[in-house]
Amino acid sequence: MTTKKRICTVIIVLVIVCTVCVGGFFVWKKTGKGGSKSSQKVYVQKVSSLNTASDFKLSNRSFLGVVEAQESVDVKYDSSKTVDEILVKNGDSVKKGDKLLTYDVEAINLQLEQAKLEVERLQNEIASNKSQIAELEKEKKNADQDAAVSYTTQILSLQSDNAKNEYDIKAKNVEIKKLEASTKNAYVTASIDGTVKNVKTVDKLQQDGGDVIMQITEEGDYRIKGRFNEQNSKDIMQGASVIVKSRLDDSTWKGEITSVDTSPQKNSGDDIYSFGSSDEMSQSSNYAFYVKPENFDGLMLGQHVLIEIDNGQDTSINKTGIWLYSDFICKDGKKNYVWAKDKDGKIEKRYVEIGQKDEDNGDCEIKSGLEKGDYIAYPDKSIEEGMTATTNEADVSVPPNDLGTDDNSDGDTEGGDEDIAFDGSDEDGMAIDEDMLASMTDEEIEEYFNKLYGEEENAENADGENADAADADAAFAE
Repeated sequence: MTTKKRICTVIIVLVIVCTVCVGGFFVWKKTGKGGSKSSQKVYVQKVSSLNTASDFKLSNRSFLGVVEAQESVDVKYDSSKTVDEILVKNGDSVKKGDKLLTYDVEAINLQLEQAKLEVERLQNEIASNKSQIAELEKEKKNADQDAAVSYTTQILSLQSDNAKNEYDIKAKNVEIKKLEASTKNAYVTASIDGTVKNVKTVDKLQQDGGDVIMQITEEGDYRIKGRFNEQNSKDIMQGASVIVKSRLDDSTWKGEITSVDTSPQKNSGDDIYSFGSSDEMSQSSNYAFYVKPENFDGLMLGQHVLIEIDNGQDTSINKTGIWLYSDFICKDGKKNYVWAKDKDGKIEKRYVEIGQKDEDNGDCEIKSGLEKGDYIAYPDKSIEEGMTATTNEADVSVPPNDLGTDDNSDGDTEGGDEDIAFDGSDEDGMAIDEDMLASMTDEEIEEYFNKLYGEEENAENADGENADAADADAAFAE
C-alpha cells in the first residue's frame, strides 16, 4: 500500500470516528443525557389551585372581614357620688370630651370640710398630748421609785395615742386629695364621638342596681371588622386606605382603617376566622382592625367581605373563570401555550387563548384551552413534550420552578437565546477544522459542543433540532 493511500485511509477513518462521536453526542443530548425523554418527570399542579380568580382565595394582601354594628361605649357613674344633673338625652350627638352628667358638688364639699376638721382635731390632740408628756417628764424626776413607774406608764400611753393620731392624719389627707379631685372632676365626659342611647334616670339606676347610666354609639350604622395575624401585621396600620370587596358579586367600596386592636382575638369553632386547628403552638395570634367605608350602599349587617390594602390596584377587573399568573404562559410565535398533562399523563404543549390582563397583580385570563381540573407545569427550558407528568415533587427530574436567567423581549419563558443552526461552522462563523476534531478525545469533543450549543441551545422547536442534527451529520458525512 502506497503512502498516499495510507494517508487517505487514516483520514477516512478519522472522519468516520468524528461522525460517530457527534451523532452520539446529539443522541445523548436529545434523550436527556442517556435517559429516554418519556422517563423524565415534570411536576404539575391543578389549575384550580393556581386560579387567581377564586372567589375565596386570599392573597398576601387580603383579609377576611364582616360587617357589624358600630362600637358602643358604656358610660358608668361613680356610685359613691350623688348624680346632680344628666346633661344629655337619647338621640343627642356628642363629641369626645363633651360633658354628659354632673355630680352633686355641694355634698362633696361637705365631706371635704368634715375631713379637714377631723385632721385639725387630731393635730390639736397630738399637741395637747405632747404638752402632757413634757409635764409628766418633769414630775417624774422628783418622784420616788414607785411613783416613777406610774409616770412612765402615762407617758407611754400618750405617745401611743400620738402615733395613732399621726397615722389617722395621713389617711385623712389621702381622702382629702381624692375629694378635692372630685370637686375638680365633678362631671363625666364622652370618650368617643357618637350618639347617646339608653339614658337611665337615677331612680331607674337604683332599681336596676347597675352602674351604666347611658351608652354612646359611634356615628354611622355599621363598621367592618377585619382579622389579621402576627405574620402579616406589617400591612395593617391606622389610617391606611383599603378596598372592601363583596363575596356575593363584584361590588367594591373604598375605606380607611380607623383603629387597630392589638389584644389577641379568641377563635371559636364557628368563627369565620378560625382555621380548624386547636394546637396553639402551631397557630399565630390573631388581632382585629376596623374599617370605615366611604359609604354603606349595598352592605348588610353580618355580611362577609374581603379587605385588601389599597395600593392603587385596578378594581374594575371582574375576575371570573380561570386566571393564571403570566409566568405560566409561554410563547410560540404569536401563539400562547402552557405545559399541560395530556390524557396519557404526558407533558404536551396546550395552546390557550388569553383574555384580560391585570398588570398590577401579574395575572391574565385564560379564555379557552384549559379547564379547572387540568394540570400544568411551571415553565422550564428543559421541559419537552412527551415527558411524564407527576404531582409528587420528590419524583421530578426537571426543576419545577426555574425559568433560567434569560429573558425574551416577546415574553417567551422558554429559553432566551436565538436558535443556532449547525452548518459546519462555529459560533464565530469560522469553518470547523475536521483535522482538529480528529485529534480530540471524546471528552474534548463533548466539551467543545457543550460550549458551542450546550445550555444555550434553544429547545423551543423540536423539529428545528432534528433538522440541525441532520445538517450536522450531513456536513460531517461530506
